[in-house]
Amino acid sequence: MATGSSRTSGSSTLGDPMGDTGISTYKGQETALRAGRLGTAGLLLSVLAATGPLMVVAGVMPTTYGVMGVVGQPLLFLILGVVLALFSFGYAEMSRHVHNAGAFYAYISRGLGGTAGAGAALVALVAYSALQAGLYGMLGFEVSGLLQTYFDVEVAWWIPALVAVAVVAVLAWLKIDLNARVLGVLLLVEVALVVIFDIAAVADPAKEGLSLHAFNPDTLSGAGVATSLCFCIAAFTGFEQAPVYAEETSRPQVVVARVMFFAVGFVAVFFAFSSWALTVAAGPSGIVPAAQEQSAGLLFNLTESRLGGTFTDVLHVLFVTGMFAAILSFHNVVARYAFAMGRERLLPAAFGRTNTSTGAPGTGSLLQTVVSVVVVIGFAVADDGPAGDPTAPVLHLFTWGGNIGALGVILLMATASIAVIVFFVRRGAARAQVWRITASALATVGLLVIAGYTVKDFDVLVGAGKDSALSWVLPGVIFLAAVIGVVYGAVLRARNPAAHARIGLGNEAFQLEKASGSAEM
Repeated sequence: MATGSSRTSGSSTLGDPMGDTGISTYKGQETALRAGRLGTAGLLLSVLAATGPLMVVAGVMPTTYGVMGVVGQPLLFLILGVVLALFSFGYAEMSRHVHNAGAFYAYISRGLGGTAGAGAALVALVAYSALQAGLYGMLGFEVSGLLQTYFDVEVAWWIPALVAVAVVAVLAWLKIDLNARVLGVLLLVEVALVVIFDIAAVADPAKEGLSLHAFNPDTLSGAGVATSLCFCIAAFTGFEQAPVYAEETSRPQVVVARVMFFAVGFVAVFFAFSSWALTVAAGPSGIVPAAQEQSAGLLFNLTESRLGGTFTDVLHVLFVTGMFAAILSFHNVVARYAFAMGRERLLPAAFGRTNTSTGAPGTGSLLQTVVSVVVVIGFAVADDGPAGDPTAPVLHLFTWGGNIGALGVILLMATASIAVIVFFVRRGAARAQVWRITASALATVGLLVIAGYTVKDFDVLVGAGKDSALSWVLPGVIFLAAVIGVVYGAVLRARNPAAHARIGLGNEAFQLEKASGSAEM
C-alpha cells in the first residue's frame, strides 16, 4: 500500500486536477470516472437491470410461495417498498453531499469514520461479487437446458457460464453509456413480457376470479412471513447502486435521488402487481400447492396455457438475457467499488486507474472477471451434486451466492442509515434534516429486523438442514469480510493516519493533496 507521504511527494507532478478536459488526474493518471456519461434514463435503466424483473417473477416469487406458503407476497413487496423508501430519504440526501463510486462505504466513512468505512468497503466488494457469481450458476444451467431442449445439444452448465463471463468482461471495458443502452434494451423487453403475462392472467383468472385475497393482512401470519421478507428484499437489490454512478452522472445532486425513489416505487408496485397476477392465474387457494409442485416452472406453465408455446419459448430466452443484464449491472458496480478502493489505497493503487480510451475502471473490471472465472471453475470441479445432479449449480452457486450477497447489502443499508444520522448530527444539521433522520432511524430498525431473520433462517434460505454448518458458515462470509476490513482500517489508522483520513473522500483527496502541495510551495 502506498503511504500518505508518497502520494503527496513532488507537488509539481500533480498538475491541474481537472485540466481542460474535465477529467481529474494525478501524476498523469485519471483519478475520476468520466463525468456526464449518464442521464436520468441511463442511470435508471442501469440500476433496474440489476433487479432482474423476469428472474424475480419466474424464480423468487414461486420459491417464496412454495417454500414459505405465504399467499400475501404482494403485500410484502409494498411493505418493503415503504421500508426502502424510508431508507432512501437519508441515503439520497447523502448523495448530494458525497460523490464517490464507493457509495456505501464512502457514506459510512463520512458518518462513522474511516475504520468502519474500510469494513463496509470489503463487505460491499464481497456481497456484490457473490450476487454476480451466483447468477452465473443459474444462467449456465438455463442456457444448458435451452440447448438441450431446442437443439438436442448437451453442454455442461459451466461452458455457457464462462462464455457469459467473457462477454461481460468485454462490455465492462466499454463506455458506461453503451452499457446502459444494452441494459436498457434487455430490461424493457423483460418488463414488457411480464406485463403481457400480467394482463393475460387478469383477463383469464382461475376459478376464484379476480380475488384480492393476496392483499389481505390476514395472509401475513405464521412462521414463514419473516423469512419471506428475506426472499422478497433480494428482489429490490439494485436500486441502491444509483450513487455508485454519481461521478459519471450529469447533475448527480438531482439525478441520483430521483432515480432511487423512482426505482423503489417502480419495483414495489411492479412486483406487487405481478405476484398478485400469479395468484389470480393459479387462484389464491392454488398458488402455494402449484408453486410447490412446479417451482421455477410455475410462470412458464401459466403462460403457456394462456399465451401459447411460442410466447413461452421467448420468455425462456428472455429469462436468460435478463440474468445477463443483472450480471453486467453487478459487474459494473463491483468494478467501481474496486476503483474507489484503489484510489483511496484500500486496494493496490493500480485499481484506482481508469481505461484511458473509455474511462471505465479497467483493473477493477479485470479483478471481477478473474474472481468469476475462479468461482465458476471451482463449482464446476467440486459441485457435481449427488450422482452428478445437474441442478447443483442452481441449488448451490446461485442460492449460496444470492443469499450471501443479499445479507451483505441489507447490513450495508442498515449501517448506512446509521451513518446518515450521525453525519447530519455532527454537522449540526439535525434540526434541518429531522425528517430524514427520523426516516433513517425507522429504516434502520426495519432493516436490522430483516437482517436478523435472514441470519436466523439462513438454513431455510439455502435449503440446508437445521444443523447444517452452512447455516453459519455462509453468513459468516459477510461477517468475516466486515471484521477483516475493520481490522485493516484500524491498522491503517495507527500506521498511516493521513491515508486513513482520506477513506471515503474519493477524488476530493487529490484536490486536498494539490492544495497542500501548493501551500508548501
